[in-house]
Amino acid sequence: MAGLFAISVLALTSRAAPTFSPILPPSYPLAVKNPYLSAWLPGDQAADLAAATPQFWTGQDITWSILARVDGTLYSLFGAPPQDSGVKPAITNSAGYTSTHTTFGLTAGDADITLDFMTPVSPTNYVRQSLPMSYLTISVSRNADTTPSVQVYTDIDNSWISPPDTDTPTNWSYAVSAVDTHILTLTAQDQLEYSEIKDVAQWGTAAYCTRPYGSNVSAKAGPMSDMHTEFGTSGSLNGDSEWGPGSVIALSHDLGQVDNRKNVTFAVGLWREPVINYLGNDRASYFASQCQGAECACVHALTDFEAADAEARALDVQIADKAVRVGGKNYSDIVALSVRQIFAALEVTIPADTLDTSDVLAFIKEISSNGNVNTVDVLYPISPIFYVLAPEYIRITLEPMLQYLGAGRWPLNYTLHDLGSHYPNATGHDDGIAEPMPVEECGNLLILIYMYEKATGKTDFRFTYSILLQQYAEYLVENGLHPSSQLSTDDGAGEEANQTSLAIKAAIALNAYGVMTGQQSFSDTGRHFAQVLYDERVGVDADQTHFLLVHNEEDSWALQFNLYMDVLLDLRTFSTSALRMQTDFYATKHDEAGVALDNRVNWSKTDWMMFAAATAMAPEVENEGIRDMFIDDIHGFITNGRNDVPFGDRYVVRDDDVVEAGTWSAYRARPVVGGHFALMALDGPASIRFGSE
Repeated sequence: MAGLFAISVLALTSRAAPTFSPILPPSYPLAVKNPYLSAWLPGDQAADLAAATPQFWTGQDITWSILARVDGTLYSLFGAPPQDSGVKPAITNSAGYTSTHTTFGLTAGDADITLDFMTPVSPTNYVRQSLPMSYLTISVSRNADTTPSVQVYTDIDNSWISPPDTDTPTNWSYAVSAVDTHILTLTAQDQLEYSEIKDVAQWGTAAYCTRPYGSNVSAKAGPMSDMHTEFGTSGSLNGDSEWGPGSVIALSHDLGQVDNRKNVTFAVGLWREPVINYLGNDRASYFASQCQGAECACVHALTDFEAADAEARALDVQIADKAVRVGGKNYSDIVALSVRQIFAALEVTIPADTLDTSDVLAFIKEISSNGNVNTVDVLYPISPIFYVLAPEYIRITLEPMLQYLGAGRWPLNYTLHDLGSHYPNATGHDDGIAEPMPVEECGNLLILIYMYEKATGKTDFRFTYSILLQQYAEYLVENGLHPSSQLSTDDGAGEEANQTSLAIKAAIALNAYGVMTGQQSFSDTGRHFAQVLYDERVGVDADQTHFLLVHNEEDSWALQFNLYMDVLLDLRTFSTSALRMQTDFYATKHDEAGVALDNRVNWSKTDWMMFAAATAMAPEVENEGIRDMFIDDIHGFITNGRNDVPFGDRYVVRDDDVVEAGTWSAYRARPVVGGHFALMALDGPASIRFGSE
């Protein structure tokens, strides 16, 4: 027995370890198109893909298995543990990701197989962006002188539509539709519109589909173990289907003898109709303007695949090239891992009754923190990626909030925190009860509207809501310099009065409003706030080495990320000396894994760290050392091997009695990683182009 063990160990150790490009991340995005179509693979499972288990963004396991039959031998490629009868593990050779693709390279006998998971990011093409489908392409080539006989198989089950540890009563269907599209669907028998359980949508239909691509396609439903056995025996799926606990829906391709590379593509998705409850009105996916239903979505997805893939690959190159140029390879690794996560929290919609494509509104779920809808202080950190890729998203994500405020349903004189307590119900807060962040959200709103106007040159958005915006600017004049005890965006750190960061935000917002509207008095007030905070030292320490967390509290300090918008928008509310002072200070507060948010806590946030990194590159500051320090800290966090969740934007930077530095804390899969584009945004708006633009 000992001898057999030694031989086994020798075989394993002699096998080359997989390569990971550009890094081994905490989690790989697989199919991540909206808050409910969100499949990931923990990075610590990538080295043995055959035994890996994909997860919903919450960490709930979901079923998605991929097998290959090579010269009569059955191999697990993904999600089918080799202990299954008669299944051998394929060898994982490589794993990689770009902004839109996650790829794995494997060997199964005489075949080399690539699994390519692609989710389009196409913000200027609302049809493509709102289509609730992602893609899997399986590519097979020979690795020897022989031409192996290859069949491939893949399945999903109702874990895609079920809460954790629940086998939801499910109806399934199979149809062959237009363009020989083979479509399998799963629909919960009990549909609860606009309802979630453990963040899983309780209405809609999961769909899995493919086309022949020159091969023979078969499809079936039945118990997973039986399906695997049948495929392993015959290389196809035959006979009668059945559905019960433990069943899957499966598709297979017989590729025949493989001489040259052969590819087959699948689309997986979740069709919901409608998608958002906006103030009591149904909103549909923008894609519904083309056609409706899971079958239609499948046909469209597979027809559009070639164009979508070409656009995605071009985007990958543009983002990588620009990121390397402005921040280096480590920065490129960070932003590429962020892109799909941002858009996976967002849905582009139109009215469900009219399908009017001129009435476009986008809704974002505050994933993993509390599920709020269109939280203003989530839109604020996301905004750099919108600025770089598609500035119109600043408007279509703010518009739902402004329409609500303009209707007079919010009773208070400052803007509200969010448009609904939990996605997908954007029903407002007519009772005036919402998380109170008056200075935070008034400042965010004014800054974002100026950001949109500066990026697009369009003024109609501001004019439509001019009365509201004037009200919020006046609120900041009265309340911005010395804020009462209240929360800021980092509500987990608690309330404080006289938060310097809020006063900084108010100063910048007032200057932005003054520039935007031509009302010099507001700009003068903003600059006066800045003078009081910096020159009169209300917001800095006595030695003028840094801005404080709280006015006049000498021992306090904070990551002053709000200075970033002053730099991005070229407002010059704060002097170069103030920016240089704060930038230089960060090096003195660097802990094991980064700079903490402030003196109260031992954690930081990657979006704000990147805001600080970008601020360090302000004209006449240009501190590349501090820029690189923040980039390297974030890069160290996502490569240290201590984390296995979708990019967490909050992590521990200093060891405590419970948690090791470099460990994620509380938040995962959130869209605020759009803030990682802060450095790229300094290059100007819409600096990356799509398709035929």
